[in-house]
Amino acid sequence: MSDFAAMLSDHAYAIAMALHTLAAVVWVGGMFFAHLILRPVLAERAAAERLAVWRGVFPRFFFWVWISIAVLLATGYSTLLLGFKAGFTGGPGHVDIMQLIGLVMIALYFQLFFGPWQGFKRAFADGDFPKAAGYQVRIRHIVTVNLILGLLSIVVGVAGSLLGA
Repeated sequence: MSDFAAMLSDHAYAIAMALHTLAAVVWVGGMFFAHLILRPVLAERAAAERLAVWRGVFPRFFFWVWISIAVLLATGYSTLLLGFKAGFTGGPGHVDIMQLIGLVMIALYFQLFFGPWQGFKRAFADGDFPKAAGYQVRIRHIVTVNLILGLLSIVVGVAGSLLGA
């Protein structure tokens, strides 16, 4: 490989990893904010007001989660499939762990988006706030699991790359 091609490969890898990290920060940081900051503040509000805020927040957040998922998949698999650094086989073990966690997170997000979120929207539109609140609790449970998984993935990614695992 020529020096120019190697430099280009290093730059492409750096850009891919920067975008990958930003997408993870958007998704995990959004869950952290929603769960640990916004939710406790909204708990002090009346149910109808609290649910109306969530009805406005979720579509904006979910838009960014879809983008984050696309970027994470594109940057993660492109670095493996295009042979950056270790290639698809022979990569470090922590990358496999992050990939598994990420795929579980995506599956949980799909379940959240196409299940409880759709039910929440219908119940809210019908003015059935108790039912909407039930869906919101289910959403919160999935977000809690995904937040823990996302934080774990970040720790594995940073520690694994530093330890050479």
